[in-house]
Amino acid sequence: MYSYERELEQKGYAAICGVDEAGCGPLAGPVYAAAVILDPNDRIDGLNDSKKLSEKQRDALYPQITARACTWAVAFADENEIDRLNILQARLLAMRRAVAALSVKPNYVLVDGNRDPAPEEAPTLLIVGGDGKSASIAAASILAKVTRDRYMLEMDKAYPQYGFAKHKGYPTKLHYEKLREFGPCPAHRQSFLKKFYETR
Repeated sequence: MYSYERELEQKGYAAICGVDEAGCGPLAGPVYAAAVILDPNDRIDGLNDSKKLSEKQRDALYPQITARACTWAVAFADENEIDRLNILQARLLAMRRAVAALSVKPNYVLVDGNRDPAPEEAPTLLIVGGDGKSASIAAASILAKVTRDRYMLEMDKAYPQYGFAKHKGYPTKLHYEKLREFGPCPAHRQSFLKKFYETR
């Protein structure tokens, strides 16, 4: 998991940042992104793609990452920005915001996926499936996922009728049932509900 970081360290890069997002597919809630610069002398065991970890594992790793990373930041693009820009551009915007919010300026950025968010701070390397190949990206995926899930728990308190605590805004059978019963709320992405409106 540290091979990309090791190779870049050997080339003289001292502040290597991993970037990933969470929440591209849901019908509700923002898309979150995180940026993390890990301490090369303090390796964190158990880092992996957040989707391959249980909620309990992610929650256990979250405080380790935030306490032991050199620097980290989480940012988001909200529902209105997703509707206005489209989900791809909103995802890239959230990534740029996360990198820009770091207290240490990175000199290299590792990004999960095949689309470059083009942060101003540093050159980027795109890694498809990077959250399962790079420790820095994996750490970012965990921070983004946990932060977004916690936000959706708050949305569950604000709009308890939708069951956000159960599905976190993803397009599940339960979520569609609640949408048919109650209609959308301000937390929903209107651009994601076109098929829902067409089949009502």
